[in-house]
Amino acid sequence: MSLDSFSISISNIPKEDQIKAIINIPYDEAVKNISVFEKLADKAILLSKELNDSLLLADALSQKILALHFTSKNEEALSLSLNAIRIYENLGAQIKVGKLYSDLGWKLKHRDFEKAFAYLQKGINILKNNKDASTNLYESYDNFGVLHGMKKQWDSALYYHNKSLRFRKIIKDSISIPFNYSHIANVYLNTKKFILAEKYLDSSLRIREKRNDIYGVTDSKLYLGDLFFAKKEFSKAANQFDEAYTLSSDYKYYPLKKYAAEYLYKSYDSLKDYKNALKYIIIFNKLKDSVTNVATNSKIAELEIEYQTEKKEREILTQRTNIAEQNLTLQQRKYQIFGLITLALILGFLGYLFYNQQKLKNKQLQKENALKDALAKIETQNRLQEQRLRISRDLHDNIGAQLTFIISSIDNLKYGFELPKKLDAKLSTISSFTKSTIYELRDTIWAMNKSEITFEDLQSRISNFVDQANLVSEAIKFEFKAEENTKEELKLTSVDGMNFYRIIQEAINNAIKYAEASKIEVYINTIKNKLSISILDNGKGFDLEHTKRGNGINNMKKRANDIDAQIFIESVPNAGTTIKVEKLLNT
Repeated sequence: MSLDSFSISISNIPKEDQIKAIINIPYDEAVKNISVFEKLADKAILLSKELNDSLLLADALSQKILALHFTSKNEEALSLSLNAIRIYENLGAQIKVGKLYSDLGWKLKHRDFEKAFAYLQKGINILKNNKDASTNLYESYDNFGVLHGMKKQWDSALYYHNKSLRFRKIIKDSISIPFNYSHIANVYLNTKKFILAEKYLDSSLRIREKRNDIYGVTDSKLYLGDLFFAKKEFSKAANQFDEAYTLSSDYKYYPLKKYAAEYLYKSYDSLKDYKNALKYIIIFNKLKDSVTNVATNSKIAELEIEYQTEKKEREILTQRTNIAEQNLTLQQRKYQIFGLITLALILGFLGYLFYNQQKLKNKQLQKENALKDALAKIETQNRLQEQRLRISRDLHDNIGAQLTFIISSIDNLKYGFELPKKLDAKLSTISSFTKSTIYELRDTIWAMNKSEITFEDLQSRISNFVDQANLVSEAIKFEFKAEENTKEELKLTSVDGMNFYRIIQEAINNAIKYAEASKIEVYINTIKNKLSISILDNGKGFDLEHTKRGNGINNMKKRANDIDAQIFIESVPNAGTTIKVEKLLNT
């Protein structure tokens, strides 16, 4: 909807709603028709005064200030800015105060740079103290970067532009992002990094053309003109400035029109086209605003002095009122204070005595409780250790002895009698199974006797197993390695250590039985609090997808799952098998 249509559409709604509708006109819609936007702002100001609503009036003034900025009515814009700041300060609207100070600094940058810098910095400091002011704060950062650029502090300028750009990208602010791109391009242009400057300017122009942002397109054309002018490509520069001049004339963007006229004159002068150079220098001189106007600058200073004087007078009046009120109650408060001080001293002294006594009691109780907890913990650990030892002795003395007796009885049967071959084979199988059970029983007893299992414990157990495996398979070379940091850091619970040992044992047994390997390696290391154990063989491997999984693999997966570890099995036919088990430590 155009602003003309908008103006008609709101004419029949309540006054307050009309004001709010005008205040909420988006920036990119406002700059499409500055004349109509300014009239709407005037209407909002009148209606706000009729309703006697200070907040709506200040918001309406802010819209009027925006319109005045584009039409170069700088004195009026400054006066309204100071009025709006005064209203917002009285209402305690700090975010809007900060924004107006920042905007004021931005608008004064070509007239009084030091004051502009101070105003913008003041606005940023106010906005930084308000957590809800992010959008206005990062707009101020971008403008602050431009002021640093005017001081030729290019690193600082780039810092503030990029800081603003990161936030605007997060909130996807398609209106403001192109301004950031143009300002960053200006830094690269002034530091002779023309390729980077052109890249950012092209990005800015594409976004603005896509959004049909006429003011933004005009702004981008001027920056592109600056780029070509700096590169001494004066014909290209003149083309860009000419397009910007036409747009700014059509849409009444007087500050941009003045800039375009100035650089059209300079471009044509460089091209020795003196006819056009003369034409545009005449236009430029007509468009010159108060930048070089001493009377106007004096008026700006006068307005600011009036504002600061009024502000100080209000502060003095408030202080006098407060002093008078304080004097009325001061005498009564003196007596109250003396009585309260005396009472406070007595209560303080009693409280101090009570506090010290209570503090001593608390310290004593803490020590006693800590001692009780430590004793209880030691007793519990001792009882657990005693139970472990008793169970392990029972297992070793009773079950171990019984299993050994079974093996001995089977051997006596085999050597004492002539047995059929099938029965002899069956007894040999039972004997082997019983021996295996004894080994597993010993491993279990070993784990039970440990409150925790260190690297040395695990290494010793695995080495013993590997030595036994070597006796059975002399053709296979076994290798066991660990990183140095692992040796110092590795500490496992007895349950975790036992399960890791069983997984290694199962993996080696599988490699011996089925892989036809000539080398089996076991590696242990810890990386970033994660224990990793790998068992590798160079055997014939197998197809993971088409090979039926036996009890060995399922047992390893179950043991890994029981201790919250992950197991990975990789195997390629004729290229060996790798089994890796990983677990986070101290979790």
